[in-house]
Amino acid sequence: MKRYAAVDIGSNTLLLLVVEEDGRGALRARRDLCRFGRLGQGLDRTGRLADEAVARSLAIAREYRAVIDEEGPLAGLVALGTQAVREAENAAAFLGPAEEILGVPVQVVSGEREAQLVFRSVVEAFPELAAGEIVVCDVGGASTEIIVGQGGAVRSLVSLPIGAVRLSERHLKSDPPTAEEGRALIADIDAELARLTLPRGAALVATAGTATTLASVEQRLRVYEADKVQGFRIGRAEVERQLARYLELTVAEKRHLPGLEPQRADVIAGGAAIYARLASYLDAPEIVTSDRGIRWGAVHELAAQHG
Repeated sequence: MKRYAAVDIGSNTLLLLVVEEDGRGALRARRDLCRFGRLGQGLDRTGRLADEAVARSLAIAREYRAVIDEEGPLAGLVALGTQAVREAENAAAFLGPAEEILGVPVQVVSGEREAQLVFRSVVEAFPELAAGEIVVCDVGGASTEIIVGQGGAVRSLVSLPIGAVRLSERHLKSDPPTAEEGRALIADIDAELARLTLPRGAALVATAGTATTLASVEQRLRVYEADKVQGFRIGRAEVERQLARYLELTVAEKRHLPGLEPQRADVIAGGAAIYARLASYLDAPEIVTSDRGIRWGAVHELAAQHG
């Protein structure tokens, strides 16, 4: 059976997905790994990748290359770089070594391409939901992709320069954040959303690490379980309640919350605020969580190309 792999190099995390095609053509995850490189550390302030962030992320790339080698021959492997390497003036300091380690070019994808891959992952995961009108939101470390779809096709998409790491570094400088800092965070997000025309009342699907964290915390999962997160529905009131708590607690206190990975504690408020404000803007009663995202869209694309 054919195997495919995708490396998603984000501004907060690096993800590795290795899948195997079963006899019916469905894809089953063999390895699904998440590591925190925080490649976007300081990017909003300096416009550059920090040396320590590059070193961390390259170490993760080496780990992933070893895992890929353990999985044996692959029918396809793709590496994708998103907002941090799109934006950083010294992106080559990471991209050159990363390509040598991984053995494939790192495709620096546009925000639009990123959004298309996210949408494909949602269509594959939730075909019945995607048949109607949906809004898909992928909150990353430095950017947020919002896609409007209907009947399984993209109607519009946009990539906004806001994300969990960027907004937290920009606004939440106190620990815990002050009320003024929280208001500035919300105002920044609202200003970005005000530029968009989005359908009110459409189903809202949330992907990526902030979304899965909201679902994991809501269920108080001591150990992350993808099957319990995939398709989990969180009411808008619960998202807003989580956000309020993240803005009240110190980083040290957030690290002890069940379901919250300690490495996300300092940026979870920024990401949660984007989902809370988007749900309010859409008047969506809930968000549907997807454990899948760019990496799944990429392996589905590889499988279609090699089918």
